[in-house]
Parts: sequence; structure tokens; C-alpha cells
Amino acid sequence: MTNTDFRIERDSMGDRQIPNNVYYGIQTQRAIENFPISGLKPLPTYINAGLYIKKATAIVNGELNCIPADISKAIIQATDEILAGKLRDQFVVDVYQAGAGTSHHMNINEVLTNRALELLGDEKGNYKRVSPNDHVNYGQSTNDVIPTAIRIGGLLALSQTLQPALDNAISTLEAKAVEFQDIVKSGRTHLQDAVPVRLGENFQAWAQILTEHQNRLYIAAGDLMVLGLGGSAAGTGMNTHPQYRQRVIEVLSQLLEIPLEPAPHLMAAMQSMGAFVNVSGAVRNLAQDLVKISHDLRLMDSGPKTGFKEIQLPPVQPGSSIMPGKYNPVMAEMTSMVCFQVMGYDNAIVLAAQAGQLELNVMMPLIAYNLIHSIEILGNTISALTNSCIQGITANKERCLDYAEGSLALVTALNTHIGYLNAAAVAKESLETGKSLRQIVLEKGLMTEEELANVLDLEQMSSIVPL
Repeated sequence: MTNTDFRIERDSMGDRQIPNNVYYGIQTQRAIENFPISGLKPLPTYINAGLYIKKATAIVNGELNCIPADISKAIIQATDEILAGKLRDQFVVDVYQAGAGTSHHMNINEVLTNRALELLGDEKGNYKRVSPNDHVNYGQSTNDVIPTAIRIGGLLALSQTLQPALDNAISTLEAKAVEFQDIVKSGRTHLQDAVPVRLGENFQAWAQILTEHQNRLYIAAGDLMVLGLGGSAAGTGMNTHPQYRQRVIEVLSQLLEIPLEPAPHLMAAMQSMGAFVNVSGAVRNLAQDLVKISHDLRLMDSGPKTGFKEIQLPPVQPGSSIMPGKYNPVMAEMTSMVCFQVMGYDNAIVLAAQAGQLELNVMMPLIAYNLIHSIEILGNTISALTNSCIQGITANKERCLDYAEGSLALVTALNTHIGYLNAAAVAKESLETGKSLRQIVLEKGLMTEEELANVLDLEQMSSIVPL
């Protein structure tokens, strides 16, 4: 490299040559060297969360005359540019990094500093003019910024990805419930024949399940709106302006259009990861029911000749490299895989959350990635399953009705008319002889034909009793 290809930056540990074309600085460079672990970089939503915090703090610190007005303005402009899409490739620290997230935090501080320097007509690396620590990070610490960024990132991921996906899935399932309401099929418990149900009610049940999970997520998200920003290094608020804590939460609320509030005890907000465990648990809970729904779809579509084939999932790609004409329920299969990953991420979050000591939990980088990534991949999965699978499901009405009429579980409706033991004997004889339930009951004189027709009315049997 020539002298014009790099700049010399200095920190408390010494000097480093930094390529002149990058906007990160010496502490980010050290992190790149120290953590060549996974190749995973910070999630865009997590970066945005940090940028919103830096914009709010620059606004407030400028208003309170804690940093010069021109520097405040330059930092704000730099955050706006990056939020709009510039310099996104400058956030380069591996997900698995220094405890608490100091490396990622300094990566943000350095990029904003060097862009602010350019906007002020200065050269990158002139930290005497604009400092990553003394200006961009004024009144802040990794210890209060990172847990706040996880909260903001979680809220953004929920509102932008998961909640809209759930809204669409619920409305789609409800539309299918109406479409299939008149189709009678055999119910199944223990994977054995059970009493008849309506295909539409299967879809309405799934819509209700997702609605209940959506409500749980809304409640859990409330924990993320309580911020410990302003706690500084250990929750005492050291090196912050007396008005900073309240004002920065107000500005951040305005920027995000989210009703945020300061934590009642800043030290508690810094130490406990309970809010993240709570949200992750709600996401995991949703994932486990999505696995059940995806498995149900696969079973109901199984076949086409040797399975249930009560419904047809839309074929979206060839299903075999050797068997021509085969189509697999790939969207449902993908859904299960993502849900299993989400469950694994949740377990890692629980382990990381209990691993804090004294005034800080140093496992926050793992929690940040796992929580936000879980929310986003689950939201993307629900959207893909809804749009490429659920919307296009068709029903095999004749197949459904054949199974319903041939189910031995229809004998359940006879219990109150001929008694449980007589009904069990009828079912056993039907299975052994192949005779229908109707035929055996009439042969034994247990009921009249008119009584039997009324009791074994599939339409009536499969209707849900109203409250």
C-alpha cells in the first residue's frame, strides 16, 4: 500500500493501518482480526436499531449542549444516510464477538464518526475533531446501548415482519374456513378414525391458534418498550446530563413512533435479560404450533394414491430427482425446519440470559442475533407458507366424504341410543365382517331405519355445538 491507501489510527493499545476506503476504524479492525468465527454479520434490523439510538442521542446531546451543534448535526445526517441505505457494508464484526457487544457498538460509532468528518469537510480518522467515544458515544456505554438496541431491534422485527405475516395468515385461513365449511371429513385422534368434522373448522381452528399466539406476542412485546438507555456503564447514569435520560426516550419514541418509556430501575434493566427470554418464549411457542399445522397439512395432502389426499397443496417444484411426476409438500417441510431452528435459538437465549454476572450480561451479542433472527425468519416463513401454500389449497370433497362415511367412529353417535357396550359390539362386528354400521344396527333391531338416519346425519354430527 502507498501512503494514500491507508490512514494511521490510534487507540489505547497502539496504532493500526486502516484502509482509507473504509469508514470503520481501529477498534473495528481489531475485532475483524480477533473474531474470524462464523462469517455472520450483524442483522440489518439490529444495525438500524443502533442507528436510531445514535440519532436520538445526537439530537438530545446537541440540544443539551453536551456536544457541539455542528457535530450533532453531522452525526444526525450520517445516521439518516445509513438508514436510507448508504455504507451498509461497513458493519462487519462477526456475530460471535467481544462480550456485551462492544465491538459491534464501536463499529457503529466509528462509521458514524468518519462519515460525520467527511460531512464537516474533514478527513476520516481525525478523531480530534469528531470522536467515536467523546461525541458519537457521549453519555452512553455499550452496557446500556446494546440492551436498548436489542429491544428496538425486536420491536422493529415484530412490527415489520412477524405481525404482518400473522395478519395475512390468519385472514387467509379464515377465508379457507368459509370456503371449506360444507365439506365433511373424518376426524382423527391418535392417528385413528374419530367422529366427523368439517374441513372448514380445521382451518378456522388454525386461524384461532395463530390469533392467540399473536395476542401473546403483543403482550410480550410490551416488555421491550421499557428502556434502560441512560444507565451508562453500570446503571447509575454516570457522565449523562440530568435531563438526558427522559429526553432521549422521548426523542426515540418520536423517531420510531413507538410508545417507549424509561425503565424504573436502570441497573435492573441492564442486568436482566428477562424481557428477551419472554419474547423469545412467545416466538418459540408460536413455532411449536406452526410445526403441528405444517405436519397436519402434510398428512392431509399425503398420497396421492396411498395416503389421505383430502386436500391438495399447490405443487411449487418437482419433488424428486428420480421419480417423475412427484410433488412434495415443500413449503410445509420448510416451515418445520425453520421452527426447529427457532426453538434451538430460544434455548441458546435462555442459556445466555442466565449467564450474566453482577452488573452486566456479557452474552448479549448472542441474544441479539438469535432473538431478532428468530422473529424475522419465522415471519418470512409464515409469509411464504401463506402465499405459496395455504392460499392455493383445494379440497377433495369426495375423498373427505368417503372417509367420513366409512369411519367406525360414527358408532359414537349411537352411544346414547343403544348404549356403549352395544355400540362397541357393533363396531367390532363391522370391522370383522366389513358390514356397515347401519346394516348391523338394523339387523340386530337396535334402532329403526328412521331413527338411524337421523342419528347418523353427517351434516349434523360434524357441526360444532354453539356456546
